[in-house]
Amino acid sequence: MSKSKLLIVAVIVLALASFFVFDLGRFLSLEYVQSQLDSIQTFKDENFVLSAALYFLTYVLIAALSIPGALIITLLGGAIFGLVWGTFIASFASSVGATVAFLVSRTLLRDYVQSRFGDYLEPINRGIEKDGSFYLFTIRMVPVFPFFMVNLLMGLTPIGIVPYYIASQTGMFLVTAVYINAGSELSQIASLSGLVSLPVILSLVLVGVFPLVARLLINTIKKVKES
Repeated sequence: MSKSKLLIVAVIVLALASFFVFDLGRFLSLEYVQSQLDSIQTFKDENFVLSAALYFLTYVLIAALSIPGALIITLLGGAIFGLVWGTFIASFASSVGATVAFLVSRTLLRDYVQSRFGDYLEPINRGIEKDGSFYLFTIRMVPVFPFFMVNLLMGLTPIGIVPYYIASQTGMFLVTAVYINAGSELSQIASLSGLVSLPVILSLVLVGVFPLVARLLINTIKKVKES
């Protein structure tokens, strides 16, 4: 293994070890944000750019290291920044982080996997080369597979970096907006009565309905392409 690959592995191991040893995951919960929401909002109001930058970098780091928690951090973005700014910041942060994870997977694993299982992967490689961007777009639009798994597996394929980023950015935008909206409403829950408020109910319904609508949209696009 080259020195550059060893360095990447060392950074990843150190970061993951720090995350679990210091129990940093406790900060990635809606309960924690709700308990600190007043102070977080005050800090955000006084230091918006810094707050946005810290959130952006945290999201990129979590996505790049494939740490489970992308959904939680997206909801937190809605709770802290609201629908418009939360969607804007989280959308770009998730795509950048996904691209970093994609590049790490490609750097560390692609050559080995392709040399070992190239014959088996040839049909997949041809499919990705032919229609990889649209395939990735459909996966992003209908999040059936875990966020981090898509990043890692796509790094093993021939898809280019730019098409990967564009497909991820466009495919995840609406999904991100849905969860940011849910987070912005859930942050207002202070008691059990808040669970039955109309905005919260609509947000939760949208979270459940969106995959069905996205799948219908994807099928419609496929029919148009085939016709």
